[in-house]
This record gives sequence, structure tokens and C-alpha cells, in this order.
Amino acid sequence: MLMKTKELRQMSEPELRRFLDETRRTVHELAFKAAARQNKNVHALENGKRDIARALTILRERVNS
Repeated sequence: MLMKTKELRQMSEPELRRFLDETRRTVHELAFKAAARQNKNVHALENGKRDIARALTILRERVNS
């Protein structure tokens, strides 16, 4: 994960929505692993949440412009 904003802005809207769905699934899985203390990479969950926020921000910018 951890996509740069520049890379996300280059994606089309369907690609961005697909990325958002995949990232949400991954974050969901990581959250369950973290709750069960099975997750070794604790920063992956934080990075995934940031990726979701970046993607949502870009989608909103496109809708509002």
C-alpha cells in the first residue's frame, strides 16, 4: 500500500474506486488481525487508512470541480 498522491491523481475514476475497494478490504482484514494480536506490521493499518483518505479526497475534488 502507501500510494503517493501523484500516483492516485493519475488514476481514472473507475481505477480509483477499485483501489478504494481493495484498500478497504485490506484495512478490514488488518484490523481483525490487529485485534487478534496476529499482525506484525502495525503501520500497515495506519498507511491503509491514509490511502483511503487520500483516494476519497481526490474523488471529492473531482466531483466538486
